[in-house]
Amino acid sequence: MTIELIFKIGAVGIIVSLLNQVLKHSGREDQAYLVSLAGLIIVLSWIIPNVYELFQLINRLFSM
Repeated sequence: MTIELIFKIGAVGIIVSLLNQVLKHSGREDQAYLVSLAGLIIVLSWIIPNVYELFQLINRLFSM
Protein backbone atom coordinates (compact mmCIF):
# COMPACT_ATOMS: atom_id res chain seq x y z
CA MET A 1 0.00 0.00 0.00
CA THR A 2 1.46 3.30 -1.00
CA ILE A 3 0.96 6.72 0.49
CA GLU A 4 -0.73 7.66 -2.77
CA LEU A 5 -3.56 5.23 -2.05
CA ILE A 6 -4.05 6.69 1.43
CA PHE A 7 -4.34 10.19 -0.03
CA LYS A 8 -6.85 8.98 -2.63
CA ILE A 9 -8.96 7.35 0.08
CA GLY A 10 -8.84 10.56 2.12
CA ALA A 11 -9.86 12.65 -0.89
CA VAL A 12 -12.82 10.38 -1.61
CA GLY A 13 -13.82 10.57 2.05
CA ILE A 14 -13.77 14.37 2.02
CA ILE A 15 -15.72 14.61 -1.23
CA VAL A 16 -18.31 12.07 -0.10
CA SER A 17 -18.80 13.79 3.25
CA LEU A 18 -19.27 17.19 1.59
CA LEU A 19 -21.76 15.81 -0.92
CA ASN A 20 -23.51 13.95 1.87
CA GLN A 21 -23.97 17.12 3.92
CA VAL A 22 -25.20 19.14 0.94
CA LEU A 23 -27.70 16.48 -0.05
CA LYS A 24 -28.98 16.00 3.51
CA HIS A 25 -29.54 19.73 4.00
CA SER A 26 -31.46 19.94 0.75
CA GLY A 27 -33.76 17.11 1.84
CA ARG A 28 -32.40 14.36 -0.39
CA GLU A 29 -31.44 11.73 2.15
CA ASP A 30 -31.88 8.87 -0.33
CA GLN A 31 -29.34 10.35 -2.72
CA ALA A 32 -26.97 11.09 0.17
CA TYR A 33 -27.14 7.42 1.12
CA LEU A 34 -26.35 6.40 -2.47
CA VAL A 35 -23.38 8.77 -2.60
CA SER A 36 -22.02 7.24 0.61
CA LEU A 37 -22.52 3.76 -0.77
CA ALA A 38 -20.77 4.68 -4.03
CA GLY A 39 -17.80 6.09 -2.09
CA LEU A 40 -17.57 2.90 -0.07
CA ILE A 41 -17.61 0.75 -3.20
CA ILE A 42 -14.91 2.87 -4.84
CA VAL A 43 -12.62 2.62 -1.82
CA LEU A 44 -13.22 -1.12 -1.46
CA SER A 45 -12.35 -1.64 -5.11
CA TRP A 46 -8.99 0.02 -4.42
CA ILE A 47 -8.28 -1.86 -1.19
CA ILE A 48 -9.34 -5.42 -2.08
CA PRO A 49 -6.39 -6.09 -4.46
CA ASN A 50 -3.96 -4.99 -1.75
CA VAL A 51 -5.60 -7.25 0.83
CA TYR A 52 -5.43 -10.15 -1.64
CA GLU A 53 -1.74 -9.45 -2.20
CA LEU A 54 -1.19 -9.40 1.57
CA PHE A 55 -2.87 -12.79 1.98
CA GLN A 56 -0.78 -14.23 -0.85
CA LEU A 57 2.37 -12.94 0.84
CA ILE A 58 1.37 -14.45 4.19
CA ASN A 59 0.52 -17.74 2.45
CA ARG A 60 3.96 -17.86 0.78
CA LEU A 61 5.64 -16.97 4.06
CA PHE A 62 4.07 -19.82 6.02
CA SER A 63 4.22 -22.43 3.27
CA MET A 64 8.01 -22.59 3.39
